Amino acid sequence: MLAAQSGAARAQAAPASQPEQMAGTQTANGTGATLEAGNVPVPPPPATSALPQVEPVITDEEFNSSVPTLDGSGDPELDKPLETIEAFERRLAEQQADAEPTAGQAPPAGDPALADQDAVEEIGDTPIRDAELTAPLPPLDQFEITPVQIAEEDGEDTDLEVRYRVDLKGLELADNETEASLEDEFESLSALKEGDGKATNTAMISARLTEDSQLLETVLAAEGWYSPVIRTRLDPPAQEGDNALNAVIQVNPGKRYVFSDVIVNADPTVPPDLIASNFPLKIGEPIVAERVQGAEARVAVALPENGYPFATVGQRDILLDQDDGTGVYTLPVTVGPRGRFGGFTTDGDLAFGADHIQVLARFKRGELYDSRKVDDLRRALVATSLFSTVSVEAQKTGEPVGDGTEYVTLHVKQEAGPPRTIAGSVGYAAGEGITAQATWTHRNMFPPEGALIAHAIAGTRQQGAGVTFRRSNAGKRDRTFEVVAEGFHNDYDAYSAYTGRLAARIARDSTPIWQKRYTYAFGVELLATAETDYDATTNSRKRRTYYVAGLNGQVGFDTSNDLLNPTKGYRFTALVQPEATVRGGFDPYVRARLDASTYVPLGDNFVVAGRLRFGTIQGAGLFDIAPSRRLYAGGGGSVRGFAYQALGEQAPDGSPVGGRSLNEGSIEARYRFGNYGVVAFVDAGQAYRQTTPRFNDLRYGVGIGGRFYTNFGPMRLDVATPLNRRPGESRFNIYVSIGQAF
Repeated sequence: MLAAQSGAARAQAAPASQPEQMAGTQTANGTGATLEAGNVPVPPPPATSALPQVEPVITDEEFNSSVPTLDGSGDPELDKPLETIEAFERRLAEQQADAEPTAGQAPPAGDPALADQDAVEEIGDTPIRDAELTAPLPPLDQFEITPVQIAEEDGEDTDLEVRYRVDLKGLELADNETEASLEDEFESLSALKEGDGKATNTAMISARLTEDSQLLETVLAAEGWYSPVIRTRLDPPAQEGDNALNAVIQVNPGKRYVFSDVIVNADPTVPPDLIASNFPLKIGEPIVAERVQGAEARVAVALPENGYPFATVGQRDILLDQDDGTGVYTLPVTVGPRGRFGGFTTDGDLAFGADHIQVLARFKRGELYDSRKVDDLRRALVATSLFSTVSVEAQKTGEPVGDGTEYVTLHVKQEAGPPRTIAGSVGYAAGEGITAQATWTHRNMFPPEGALIAHAIAGTRQQGAGVTFRRSNAGKRDRTFEVVAEGFHNDYDAYSAYTGRLAARIARDSTPIWQKRYTYAFGVELLATAETDYDATTNSRKRRTYYVAGLNGQVGFDTSNDLLNPTKGYRFTALVQPEATVRGGFDPYVRARLDASTYVPLGDNFVVAGRLRFGTIQGAGLFDIAPSRRLYAGGGGSVRGFAYQALGEQAPDGSPVGGRSLNEGSIEARYRFGNYGVVAFVDAGQAYRQTTPRFNDLRYGVGIGGRFYTNFGPMRLDVATPLNRRPGESRFNIYVSIGQAF
């Protein structure tokens, strides 16, 4: 609620504050003596001549002569000594023994007769004849008490329930949209509405009426009606047979107050209209609380974004005039010095020093201060996952730059969090079987941000282990350098391989915490792999050893709104991998792949998603390429409805051979309700021996999937079946993983 005070209220309050303001400066009786602050001045006694003259009733001599003296001369008994307590009690007992009851005296204790020896007494003119009045009281152990019976509550009993209906009258405004907004806000907070037309008694309904009248007054004031007249009453049922009372709220909104003047008290800024251009309140518009608070918030945000890190917005003042329904708005703003970025300081439990903080910052020393860049730095610090708490605060230095600005130091307060993480995942896909992965990570073993990651994979079709060194923000914001050494075994229908791999990579990748629009990666890779392959000369599968060396480069562009669960935008990725196989010769070739996907929302809960993929290998024969480096189609991330790598040319023994080109496409209809979702999809694709996709003999799979949405991404379960199923192909294939299919 806006703080507003009427002119009349101020006028009444002003005289009461004058004595307090004058304390400490006022003089007493013209003597010039200064009173101490907080003491109440005492006026001097008036002069005797100023008092009125009154004639006495009696003279002083007559009054004094009538008062007895206290020296004992007037009464000799006063000089006698007091008797002892024993003598007093003995004398009192003798007097009681000699006394006989007489009229007007109390009877002796235990005598049932009353003072006049009559067992029947009269009070006024009415005789009382009740023998119980003289009967002795019963002993306490025989005294009977009848317990109070309290009726038990019965959910079916409605005798104690009072029903009512709410009748809001008089809230008819010229602005229908504002009227509807007021009614909606009132009903959402109303105690009467919350009671659902039921109460225990009428007193409860009256209390709710009082509460709702105060609520309505607050709601109206928030929209500029500061002088409403609100009356409430509880009427009996309008029709015979209707047992519901009418809780009536009669409203007269009165005048809607408008701004007669808008004053912002602030020092000059650069540019001069910085505050005015970000302060939308205008003279003549209604005094609406939401508009006022929004305007103040815009100023509080705009100043730090334009070089004023220490600007503060003071407490507003709105002086209302009840006669003409206007208000004068005054806002004090402290601009503070205009600043430029200086250096960094840091303290606390450090994860890294100030030099690495400078690497994360997207600004340099001397740039104009911008709070948005400071917020970006704060998010980058959080994205390192190295802190339990971290804060960034601007501090004054007083060091001038020379253009009317001064340097501002950013102080980073660090509290390093636990650096170690253990994570795991489990998935299942047709042709790949069950796969379980586990990783152990020390995120800052080699500061700054030098992580050591040990990972292992165990499954029905693949097993392996490896270690990775990764330095995040390596010399530059968002740049990652990593080295990987691993060994693994894959046993698929297409091939079985024992592989050792050594790779190095520099990349700018997206993460679930820090999704980026532009990404890239380039690196080098060395493989030594022993793999089974079909030998046409012997019509059998043989294991051959391949040594592969290659480079790789990838670029990506991503406008989607989420990495694991996109609902709008599109993505594009291009991958090029020049490689060479050494196996009795030197066979160079180039692998390339293009991926594109788009996401179109149709309403709040419905998304249509589509995907295309094209791949090719140029420069080598199919059987000169290691089976694991060929192109395959089919599986959970490819064409659902088919087993992993199952599409394409088949060997005589029925195993996939792979190809040198492929094309794939998918379309999904995703519907979400709460934390759950349903997906219907159609996938298509094929792998070819030729180096260019043929777009013929496409295989199709259709299916339905379920989604369970979590804070780290959706859990996916898809069930698909191939169209025009061929011998040996499964009727259904199931895929379970984390994240959408694309």
